[in-house]
Amino acid sequence: MALDLSASSDFARLRASLPNVQEMLAELELDGWLLYDLHARNAVAGGLLGLGDLTRRWFVWVPAEGEPTAVVHGIELGPWSRWPWPTREYVGWRALDAELAATLRGTETVAMEISRGDAVPALDLVPVGVVELVERLGPMVVTSAELVSRFHSAWDAEGRVSHERASKTVADVAANAFRRAAAAAGNGAPMREGELRSWIMHALADGGLRVGADTIVAIGPNAADPHYAPGEGGALIETGQTLLIDLWGKESDTAVYADQTWMGHLGAHVPERVAELFAVIRDGRDAAVALLCERADAGQPTAGWEVDDATRSLIAGRGWGDAFVHRTGHSIDRDLHGTGPNIDDLETRETRILAPGVGFSVEPGVYLRGDIGLRTEINVYMDIEGPIVTTPDPQDRVLALPEADG
Repeated sequence: MALDLSASSDFARLRASLPNVQEMLAELELDGWLLYDLHARNAVAGGLLGLGDLTRRWFVWVPAEGEPTAVVHGIELGPWSRWPWPTREYVGWRALDAELAATLRGTETVAMEISRGDAVPALDLVPVGVVELVERLGPMVVTSAELVSRFHSAWDAEGRVSHERASKTVADVAANAFRRAAAAAGNGAPMREGELRSWIMHALADGGLRVGADTIVAIGPNAADPHYAPGEGGALIETGQTLLIDLWGKESDTAVYADQTWMGHLGAHVPERVAELFAVIRDGRDAAVALLCERADAGQPTAGWEVDDATRSLIAGRGWGDAFVHRTGHSIDRDLHGTGPNIDDLETRETRILAPGVGFSVEPGVYLRGDIGLRTEINVYMDIEGPIVTTPDPQDRVLALPEADG
């Protein structure tokens, strides 16, 4: 066996959330939530149960009423040694079918991590063959999207605190990186994009963000590629150029990411065209936050697609809609691109509600190939009373860096 299966989860997360999960299942009129995984491919199921990479299929049935039941393979009982509820053991596929059928007997509708029509790709985690297997046993499988938002992607108190620490670190590192690049250019020894990227990576680690940290460093035309990667070299960061720095990271495996994008210009005066383009995306960003605040004040829910539309409509109204080529934002949780609701009505139509506890980015951009790219990115947490922007002092104009003039 290549895997160490001796350690077992204590299933604390499911224990703590079970009453609320069952309450929501009843509200949604679902018979239960069927969790499934194999080889840690379903981050939702594995995250809720605290399990790692298991080599055999397992199912956990969480009914709207009564005790959960685990259906597990006979050679992988070790990780389930602390499972506090009933267990059904199987070895062969016929036994799996029989145990699963007995577990689901009498059910009509079960939730799993699927997305019909691949409407939300990040949530489409259960293979179609598994869905066919379950439906062949009787119940209809529906998406667990709202359950995932509330019980997997929602930040707990510790996660929120870790995110806030990470947010300050990310913002501080970005500010120092701009000053470093400007000073180097002003001294006649400009840094390359890859060199500054390496410095940022070390600075993030020194600031405590040692998990999942990375950055995009891109000047002028290179920033027109939203996912630009300079490698070890890259272009020179010289006086007179506009510089994009997108950086992210978190404190530990169980912490919540911070993810921000900042813009600077190497020189005392930001060109008027650059300032005007940035104003467009800044206003689009702020339109998203304004909509969230308005809905919260009125006691009305907001879906992810509605926030995307608010931002996209403003940018399109200013004449730059065709240059805004990605969704407005992505879910943020223990994963950089989490499984909660995205801010999207372009790549997908995100119908999930931005419920209290979830977090996400708002990051509109304008990208003109071969010319210039600009993006502004903040993070937002949905508190019970409304949205909270967690990014310190969101940028309202491109940062002028007079040190670059020498």
